[in-house]
Amino acid sequence: MASTFKTLLNNDVVSTRSMLHEAIPVTGTIASGTYADNNIKNFTHGMFQQVYDYPYLSSSANHIFDLTVGFSPSSTCSASAPTTTANPQQSKKINIYTEMAQILTGYDVSGNVRDFDKDGDLSGGTKMRECFFVNFARLLSKDEIKKQSFSISLLTSGGCSAPKTSVTIQDHGALNAYKVNSPAGEYALLYTSSTSNVIVGHVYYQAGICVLTASIFSGSFSTNEGTKYFGLGNNAIYVNNDIRTALTGAAISASCDGFRNRLQNLSFNNTTELNSTIYFCRANNSEFNYSANPTYLSASKMVVKNNTSDTSVSYITTIGMYSSDNELLATAKLSEPLKKTPDDEFTLRVRLDY
Repeated sequence: MASTFKTLLNNDVVSTRSMLHEAIPVTGTIASGTYADNNIKNFTHGMFQQVYDYPYLSSSANHIFDLTVGFSPSSTCSASAPTTTANPQQSKKINIYTEMAQILTGYDVSGNVRDFDKDGDLSGGTKMRECFFVNFARLLSKDEIKKQSFSISLLTSGGCSAPKTSVTIQDHGALNAYKVNSPAGEYALLYTSSTSNVIVGHVYYQAGICVLTASIFSGSFSTNEGTKYFGLGNNAIYVNNDIRTALTGAAISASCDGFRNRLQNLSFNNTTELNSTIYFCRANNSEFNYSANPTYLSASKMVVKNNTSDTSVSYITTIGMYSSDNELLATAKLSEPLKKTPDDEFTLRVRLDY
């Protein structure tokens, strides 16, 4: 226990914030193919799929993202038919869309849940009423997704067994043009190319959620390719059907299967916010030249002095941070003892990360 304390003044303390980034690449083969879907977990409620980087029954598996699909109550898909054998999980698809919209877009002045708006103008504009949702695990996204780092490539055309046209979707220009009118934090618009004005979704940075309009599979992003199909060639329910038929005529898990099998690549940089408080502990020439350690004295003599006329000397090994009532809160160890004499002055830098 220290017997001498020194008060830290305002100019002895400074706070800093650092952003640490990590590249996260997810290849399409992880989402479909590598593990014969043993890394895809479906649930009895059937409302979403979990994707792992390894067969999910293995202790080595890490959850990487959830995948689901839904449409707005005002969507033509919603108006097509109630939940039946031919139109499964209609109410669940509406509930999923409504839940995600509540979290990410909020309510209007009348108390109604807003639909997703392509250009981020929540009061108007073209709506995205049928959407796929990719919810990234916190293990990957950490504190947030780094702006202007998100990219996803999807196969959007051709038959189910042989899709051919690839579209790369990115948050172009998001570093300085992100939106802040979401209750979930900052988000940016997703474009099909850096020179195109075609908006196909949003990426919500703090929430770690990507929202993509289902119309990317409808044929509106290229020409002369014939009918665009969506789904898997081995699924008779929605084989070679268009996206609208797949959304209304197949279970959520089936639409998720179709999305996964058209995923080529996905990548982004995550962000870890590291806050630090730095304490400059200053030992002036006349301070801390004596130790309260009982071993410092032997027979009432300082063991570090050979002669009575020698100056006092101590060896600094530890810095203790105390509360105002002298309770020890934290300690910082030096890599090796630091000799302190009246001829020396030191400033020791202690950093507390949180």
